[in-house]
Amino acid sequence: MASITPNDLQSGAVPQESGFKFSRQFVFSVLFLAAGALMVMFIPTNMAVDAITGVNFGENMANLVGEEAAVLNVPTVTYGMIVGVLYMVIGAVGVAPTARIKRVKYWLLVVGGVLIIPTVLILAAVNNDFNLAVLLRASMRLATPIILGAMAGIWTERTGVVNIAIEGMMLTGAGIGFVAFTLLARAGMGVGSGQVLSVAIAVLAGGLMALLHAWLSITFKTDQIVSGTVINIMAVGVTSFLRREVLLSSQAGVETLPEMPIPGLSQIPVLGEMLFQGKPIFYAMLLIVPLTHIILFYTKWGLRTRSVGENPHAADTVGVDVIRTRWANVFIGGLIAGLAGAWFSLENTGTFEDGMTNGKGFISLASVIFGNWMPFGAMTGGILFGFAEALGDRFQILNVPVPAEFVQMTPYIITIVVLAGLVGRSTPPKALGEPYEKE
Repeated sequence: MASITPNDLQSGAVPQESGFKFSRQFVFSVLFLAAGALMVMFIPTNMAVDAITGVNFGENMANLVGEEAAVLNVPTVTYGMIVGVLYMVIGAVGVAPTARIKRVKYWLLVVGGVLIIPTVLILAAVNNDFNLAVLLRASMRLATPIILGAMAGIWTERTGVVNIAIEGMMLTGAGIGFVAFTLLARAGMGVGSGQVLSVAIAVLAGGLMALLHAWLSITFKTDQIVSGTVINIMAVGVTSFLRREVLLSSQAGVETLPEMPIPGLSQIPVLGEMLFQGKPIFYAMLLIVPLTHIILFYTKWGLRTRSVGENPHAADTVGVDVIRTRWANVFIGGLIAGLAGAWFSLENTGTFEDGMTNGKGFISLASVIFGNWMPFGAMTGGILFGFAEALGDRFQILNVPVPAEFVQMTPYIITIVVLAGLVGRSTPPKALGEPYEKE
């Protein structure tokens, strides 16, 4: 067979690949086209022409500009028709068989994706007001354990150890932390001191489960998926036993960690309510994300962590202790997961129920993949899933005619859609899941 020369390429003598390509971009373009057509067809016939949706920007904005000015009244039908037509345009451009406007297609799809959130809210709240500040605050609050779990996953998986045990570490932290709080209250310790000590115990409980994972998967080289599954199952049994033996007979009251508004910053409209009126574990999450990024990418420890996850044999040849690095990072990940568990029982509900983490550890793992094993990317994924859960709660408040079961499924449906369609190509650490054998 004759070789192909650069002149052949320039002259067009080499046949180019042709034909239809069923790409992810094409699929989303078709979905936008269909959604736009449905909106244009059904919105005018199912909503009154004078329907209004009120977007309330929250109490801080009302204090600044007055209650009436803090509410933006949106003509629902007009808004829906404009977005519907725009979606049809985005979809039509996206399915157009030309590669010259590939970048234009991409950014149009991004615009369409961003518009989904306000469009769903405005159409769902027709003839009602919805409080944007409250929704965003709830989204960040509900995203807290997911983001913390994602940070736990990043610390572990960046060294090459798969961590599907995040769920079990969270549940252990939630259960043991609340049991500790109950016993301390029974012993007469004050609420504040008991809560602080209980959070510390929850963190250590997550760390102990992580040490078990490290012992099985690093020292004994057990399959890391099997090790994580064992921990998840064991966490269910241990916490259920403790709840039955300690909590069901307890008279401890329902107490949660106190809210700690930051003076000055908490009065900023929308942003202040979303970020600066939180509780201690929420603030800890906001600190852990940038701290994780700084350590991973700007310190010697982070460089060693990443080198062990990418090529442990090469790291070993330059003096990095691969086993110790993996043990340390898995333990740190467990501590963070234990803190996430403390959020459920000690900060959010003031009680403990069997299986109360409810799959959030697995959603955290999805956030890690969504963020391509990067802290801020994983945080974005966590916020997305937190928003989905907050949106479901808001639907119920607004009496949107959506079955309750579907609302409860929303975060998990989004998890599937994100991983199957939105993530694109994720690049995990090259040595992820591979036990290290010293040569």
